Amino acid sequence: MLFRHRFLLVLVTTAALVSGWAVEKAPAPERPNILWISCEDMSPRLGCYGDTTIPTPNIDRLAREGIRFSNAFCTAGVCAPSRNAIITGMYQTSTGGHNMRTLYDTYPAKTGLPKEYSVVMAPDVKAFPEFLRATGYYTSNNVKTDYQFEAPPTVWDEVSTKAHWKNRPENQPFFSIFNNTVTHESQVWQRKDLPLRVDPARISVPPYYPDTKTVRQDMARFYSNIRDMDDWVGGILKQLEDDGLLDKTIIFFWSDHGDGLPFVKREIYDRGLRVPLIVRFPDGRFAGTTRDELISMIDLAPTVLTLAGTAPPAYMQGRAFLDPKTGRRPAGVQPRRYVFGARDRLDSEYDRVRTVHDGRYQYVRNFYPDRPLYMDIAYRKQQPMMAELLQLRDAGKLNSTQMRWFQTTKPVDELYDLTTDRSELTNLADNPAYGGHLKRLRKELDKWLNETNDLGKLPEKELVRQMWQGADKPPVTATPQVARSGDRLTLSCSTPGASIAYRIGDSKSWRVYTTPITMPKDQVLTVMAMRIGYTKSPEVPVMP
Repeated sequence: MLFRHRFLLVLVTTAALVSGWAVEKAPAPERPNILWISCEDMSPRLGCYGDTTIPTPNIDRLAREGIRFSNAFCTAGVCAPSRNAIITGMYQTSTGGHNMRTLYDTYPAKTGLPKEYSVVMAPDVKAFPEFLRATGYYTSNNVKTDYQFEAPPTVWDEVSTKAHWKNRPENQPFFSIFNNTVTHESQVWQRKDLPLRVDPARISVPPYYPDTKTVRQDMARFYSNIRDMDDWVGGILKQLEDDGLLDKTIIFFWSDHGDGLPFVKREIYDRGLRVPLIVRFPDGRFAGTTRDELISMIDLAPTVLTLAGTAPPAYMQGRAFLDPKTGRRPAGVQPRRYVFGARDRLDSEYDRVRTVHDGRYQYVRNFYPDRPLYMDIAYRKQQPMMAELLQLRDAGKLNSTQMRWFQTTKPVDELYDLTTDRSELTNLADNPAYGGHLKRLRKELDKWLNETNDLGKLPEKELVRQMWQGADKPPVTATPQVARSGDRLTLSCSTPGASIAYRIGDSKSWRVYTTPITMPKDQVLTVMAMRIGYTKSPEVPVMP
């Protein structure tokens, strides 16, 4: 059965209730505030990672006062599939969220898909902040989601441009996300006329680009945007300090994938998957340390749950990498030997590529070697240097290294040694001296594809058909049922995996249902349910 993964059957923290699920609450003193500061489309182009092109004093401060992870990798080189993996703690290829993108526009004229669809995942799979809400955390998101599904109202207390830890009830622990978009690919062309904060002459142009004025200008704009983002990080840190929360909050800083520049974003080479990741503890523990172990961004979800005192659910493929006492992996959690990534449909264009990385060697498998390496994505042609690259290509003015991206076919196997080839321009797959590494990484990739039930093997239209149970629209979550015993209400929903929410009176905020609740006096209680990927249930009013 498509969505019944072999290893996804038991939630160790889930109560055996049809009506919902409950997560064991940790003692309040052990529940720290947790803040995610995230940015978009940025490789580790920061001073603390050795790139001094532009000052990044605020993020560098986080690194001095926290732990810098030098080998953190996302699971896709583009935002929505990557964010699907981050919010679920699972590979997007296991949840069905691997195509870019499913919401907003699937380019139906070319793909034959519905205009949009919300991914239907295995019944147990949740957006992990819901578990935090169930234990008493206030969860806020300002404001990025883009998870390939519409999040049920049980996930966030608030998600908007005004969402903030300041809006929580006094003394309630919070999990808050602030996401900055100024480093997004689009801002290279949308902000192109703003003053630069770095001299284009200081830019180091990688060998896969021609060294032109346009390339330097766009790269300088990108670095300038990074500087603006760093200023924004400083503002958030000041808010924490002003609120007396800096010494009470665990801070994460991360990016969703590599640079928003041509031949980086949307690719699954090292430069497209490697991201900055910094974690700062509030009391100075582990300050100024660097950890070189492999981290996958699917590890963020179980790590946050662990820090919050909640056992990660058994279905998660991510592995917690921080014990709050030791700063290392929790006892019994094995370090990663490999990280994995995937590329599938990008907007209107189809491909299927998978990769495994051991920190030094990266193996890439192309399932459609007859297709070009370059995917003709209309959106990125708005970037001046992308338009120039295409003009120079057509005029025959790119050298062999710069033409590599535009080759009309690609090999089935690619293998790179990052210690000698940072730009990954020399494919070692046919070099007998590296045959052992090729065989080993091939085997690991095959094992991963099988164990994680990679859904990329299915045509997307067939995948949607199965998600929608053969219908031409998504299933509808069953109407929740209300059982009353005196003033106690027990809520249930017959749809497997549905989250149940309720609100009281005129409140616009939905609460997470976990255990029987007391009927409020003189106020109507409204109940609804939603399984991810399904249409919401009708709302049910319960009269006092």
